[in-house]
Amino acid sequence: MKASKLVIALALLICILASVAAGAGLFYHDQGSPFSFETIRGETVILYGEGLYRYDTLFSAAGFMGQDAVTLFLGIPLLALVTLLYARGSARAHLLLTGILAFFLYAYATMALRASYNNLFLVYVALFSTSLFAFILSFSTVNVNVFSQQVMSKLPRRFAAGYIFASGLVTLVVWSSQIVAALIEGRPPVLLESSATMVTDALDLAIITPATFISGALILRHNAWGYRILFPLLGIIIFLLPIIVVSTILQLSVGVTFSAGEIIGPISGFLILGLLAVILIIKIIRTIPDSIECREKH
Repeated sequence: MKASKLVIALALLICILASVAAGAGLFYHDQGSPFSFETIRGETVILYGEGLYRYDTLFSAAGFMGQDAVTLFLGIPLLALVTLLYARGSARAHLLLTGILAFFLYAYATMALRASYNNLFLVYVALFSTSLFAFILSFSTVNVNVFSQQVMSKLPRRFAAGYIFASGLVTLVVWSSQIVAALIEGRPPVLLESSATMVTDALDLAIITPATFISGALILRHNAWGYRILFPLLGIIIFLLPIIVVSTILQLSVGVTFSAGEIIGPISGFLILGLLAVILIIKIIRTIPDSIECREKH
């Protein structure tokens, strides 16, 4: 297949910008310290007080640094490697690229829209933009011939559909139940903290959850679009596992308290989802051909 030079250029730009954003978020510190802050709803929260995330809560700041660590030491190297394989004409790398770009899009949409304003705001916006258009271009040029009838007959249809349905259902229940509980009790959601609204919940409930159900339904109907949508979702899920683990460790280190269930539940849940996602990707990648002429180029 013929790789898109524009996709390659955007992927390399993402690597550079993400190195700056994640490196600064993880390693830049100053002499500040945590301080209390009263939100517009009259609740008192503790802000991190130093570095780029000084105006984010302890929970959010440590979570952003966990994402920075995974982005810097796992996401960027994988993006660079897969982009290199994609540039050499690998159809399998093309599919993997859509998954990795989906993660960067999800991560920096969150940073641009949810993180408290800091000096790297324009970098977050640039990463949001480049990830969005790189993903669109990469996703839209996946060759449908990769999923020929012969290939489709060998793909793990029920496993893939069942897995992605379950992932979407878990996301729907976890996020919506917290919001519904807050509405019933007449209080703000617990994870709202100092934010004005629930950005992550909105992204997950409005985009990710419907995408999982659409992907699963199409896969059950032997429609190649189901697998094309599946790869970006698997990319996000796989990266969330190390992010949750690292973020939890950092949150504990800055004084955020969790019950044993609050630690074990999310980590074990995403460990299962992440491992199953890896197994599913390996099964699909081994089935599809690696050399095929691209449908279009830019």
